Amino acid sequence: MSLIHAGREQVLRRVAAALSQVVHPTTGEDIVSSGRVRELNVDEDGTVRFRFNLHPEDPATLVRTARAAAEKVDGVARVAIQHSLPVAGKPAPKSPLRAGNVPAPTPDAKLLPGVKHVLAVSSGKGGVGKSTVAVNLAAALAASGLRVGVLDADIYGPNVPMMFGEHRQPRVTAAKKLEPLEAHGVKLMSLGFLLTDDQPAIMRGPMIAGILKQFLQEVEWGELDLMVVDMPPGTGDAQLSLVQTIRVDGVVMVTTPQDVATGDVLRAIKMFERVNTRVLGIVENMAGFVCPCCGERYEIFGRAGGQRLAQQTGLEFLGEIPLEVHVREGGDAGLPAVLGQPESPAGLALRAVAERVAARLEGAEARV
Repeated sequence: MSLIHAGREQVLRRVAAALSQVVHPTTGEDIVSSGRVRELNVDEDGTVRFRFNLHPEDPATLVRTARAAAEKVDGVARVAIQHSLPVAGKPAPKSPLRAGNVPAPTPDAKLLPGVKHVLAVSSGKGGVGKSTVAVNLAAALAASGLRVGVLDADIYGPNVPMMFGEHRQPRVTAAKKLEPLEAHGVKLMSLGFLLTDDQPAIMRGPMIAGILKQFLQEVEWGELDLMVVDMPPGTGDAQLSLVQTIRVDGVVMVTTPQDVATGDVLRAIKMFERVNTRVLGIVENMAGFVCPCCGERYEIFGRAGGQRLAQQTGLEFLGEIPLEVHVREGGDAGLPAVLGQPESPAGLALRAVAERVAARLEGAEARV
């Protein structure tokens, strides 16, 4: 055996020993003997590689804890982890989604005991500025004096950390719960806080439901007047898991004026109706661009698509947000437009939407 190979074997044994000290908080099993760590190897350059078999009940922090344990071992240059979810048994056949065959939400009284209202911000299509609207609504309502939290349910594209300018890792309380981070007076929780910047969230549907439930029951949210949930686009696992786990007091749908967006949003509205979840209204984002040089307005994504959709569905039109450069700049810099440019057309429009949403929620019965 060469000296290089012998050194790698020693590192491999040390890494295996370190990983065997990582214990699942619920089962009490270590991640090695329970079969979660597979295919452990060490490259000649000191890179440790292994596959982590995620289970639906695993906490979102377990992989990060395993990575930290391996990185502390002498001789380890970097750690590369590949995620996989064990293949479940063949699911029972399910009927197509129709009105009446989706279980109504059955709120768990133990979840979010101190939260008065839950507001979901959703869309049927990606790229319409849903997260931008969610972040600005939360910041505006927090600035008005409400106690606000944001739950980033967009597991595959968690943008809340960047848009609030917060990138620290949450600490664990004495009660073994995650303590939400806070920025601009808003409490925050996102999978983005638990992953490295370049680490993708590779997981199947059951994992999404598990992570969402953990963010609801294993985060020390405290007393909140409002929790804003930034949903992923579409009508999939995250949406159904949320409305079937807790009572959502209202949904704000975000669209751009173009028909390809409003068509997808219409389908998302129908989904929420079928699961008996109230849609508060529609926000039209990117509604026209005013050239700063000549003052002429350009309808880049069309005109009044959100208003037409509101008329078609009988929902309230909550307002239109103009397309402005500083909204994008504020999102990249972690300073929402309602705080960084409050008197701009977009800042004023977003604050007006926040006021309308708050008024609609005031008519809803408090959760506590």
